[in-house]
Amino acid sequence: MTKINDFVVRFANVNGTGSASANYLFAKAIFRMGIFVTPKNIFPSNIQGLPTWYEVRVSEKGYLGRREGVDLMVCVNPQSMKNDVASVKPGGYFVYDSTKPLHPEFIREDIKYIGIPFMEMCIREFTDPRQRQLFKNTIYVGALSALLNIEFSALEQLLAEQFQGKEKLIAPNVKALNLGVKYVHDHYKYPLDIRLERRDLIKDLILMEGNAACGLGAVYAGATVAAWYPITPSTSVVEAFGDYAKKMRVDPLTGKNNFAIVQAEDELAAIGMVIGANWNGARSFTATSGPGLSLMNEFLGLAYFAEIPAVLIDVQRAGPSTGMPTRTQQSDVMMAAYASHGDTKHVLLFPSTPKECFEMTADAFDLAEGLHTPVMVMTDLDLGMNDHVSEPLVWDDKRVHKRGKVYNAEQLENIERFGRYLDVDNDGITYRTYPGTHQTKGSFFTRGTSRDEYATYTEDGGAYVRNMNRLIKKWNTAKTMVPGPQIYHERNKHSMAILFFGTSKYSAEEAIDILAKEGVKVDAIRIKSFPFNSDVEKFMSAHETVFVIEQNRDAQMRSLLVNELNINPKKLIPVLNYDGMPITADNIVRQITEHLEPARPHSILKSGEFI
Repeated sequence: MTKINDFVVRFANVNGTGSASANYLFAKAIFRMGIFVTPKNIFPSNIQGLPTWYEVRVSEKGYLGRREGVDLMVCVNPQSMKNDVASVKPGGYFVYDSTKPLHPEFIREDIKYIGIPFMEMCIREFTDPRQRQLFKNTIYVGALSALLNIEFSALEQLLAEQFQGKEKLIAPNVKALNLGVKYVHDHYKYPLDIRLERRDLIKDLILMEGNAACGLGAVYAGATVAAWYPITPSTSVVEAFGDYAKKMRVDPLTGKNNFAIVQAEDELAAIGMVIGANWNGARSFTATSGPGLSLMNEFLGLAYFAEIPAVLIDVQRAGPSTGMPTRTQQSDVMMAAYASHGDTKHVLLFPSTPKECFEMTADAFDLAEGLHTPVMVMTDLDLGMNDHVSEPLVWDDKRVHKRGKVYNAEQLENIERFGRYLDVDNDGITYRTYPGTHQTKGSFFTRGTSRDEYATYTEDGGAYVRNMNRLIKKWNTAKTMVPGPQIYHERNKHSMAILFFGTSKYSAEEAIDILAKEGVKVDAIRIKSFPFNSDVEKFMSAHETVFVIEQNRDAQMRSLLVNELNINPKKLIPVLNYDGMPITADNIVRQITEHLEPARPHSILKSGEFI
């Protein structure tokens, strides 16, 4: 049966051989043909030599999550070939380098083989050893353009854009593409029964990485200081901030940078610099992942208790310890929410798309300064380092940064006695000053010890309790300031619901459709922030059973819901995935079905149906 614009292609390569740019060329050409595409770069944590994969899902219906099973495998790595052959769906295709014969152990009777002598062609056509390595990848993209009906003009246009200023590289790349096209034309029937047809589905949508969107959001938010220590998968957040700042934050008269990027000796030093810069009135941030967040706990407690704004972008990866540095998870939720010792609660934002990465990063600075507290943007490796189809980024040029409650010199002059921790407005949020605003009044120094309303050191238990109670009052005020959830219906219709956040959105939305087709109707909510506001509480109260979808082993979001909303744990059913790969709709449906099977004897998913 012919499948138009609905299949999965996976490339099996060797890390460090230049395959990433060729694979991205393939994905972006499909996007240029007006078709929804979801690329995933699955790479090892070493520099080169180990297997790496690049998976591309094509979906006319706009499903942007991973899907189980591979329709066409392009395998040029003997190391992984056994598993690569096994991952192809029955009836699927296996494209391989036929320069050498395929070993009999890799032969399956239920899939189709397409052998193309990539290395032989490169040796014959190119003399430079590095070109032979690189153009092998380009040749298979050319072959796929014939097999899958990719418009060759889209590939040519992308190469022209990629090598702008280096035009001499365009001709050999086009030559390599044509070598692949010609071999398919001469030896195979084309296009295959899985193929592409141009559509006009993309409109004004863009293809962007979440890390780049976070970096740009920080620039638009007015951030001037970034302090960091490099760690996968967050490094490109600060790199993107630097790249965008060089274009948008350089004084046109003097040529001097209006921003500072400091690489600290470790993550603890980095967050310390961020807190210091914010204390002095700059908008400052850092980016890290789980191991870095662990190190930052002490200073996060200081910022919470001393009430200093700070923004942290946590691009989550698989832990604990070093874990799997290049695999994705949502496993920092509990640590981030309660980071540091003692009673602490931190504001968290959960973006799902590059557009939300941009917006929530910008909003994080307003929230941090509005609440005088750390705010963490919780992305993950999948969102941060992979390209995602997204609505375009939009900024209102009339938007004014919300700097929060800050007294100026005139206001301080009119105050008899300044109280840094005095709750003037009865919302738990006090007033602060920038050091040096007034000669004698205001805040110049701070520390993490207990104090009274006027920042005078004290170990009096009564003063400590008053302060901690005020922080809870501020926490309740924060509930009215953070982004509310996305609820997928106007009113509650069903007793069952699903709850999800972050990149689980893509597969969760598809799972809702699959379940509906099988007669299982659910309401749905996407959490965008912590603390949970009243809309989350009302939604949870309105349903008997809520399936909580998250990508960690210990159901951390579920624990947070139980702890904060005092929900009966029995009504929250965990739907978990923690193998380091993004959760699939198939997996979600399978777990929900298994829970419902006692009441529904006919399982929606039979074993292996989607494999």
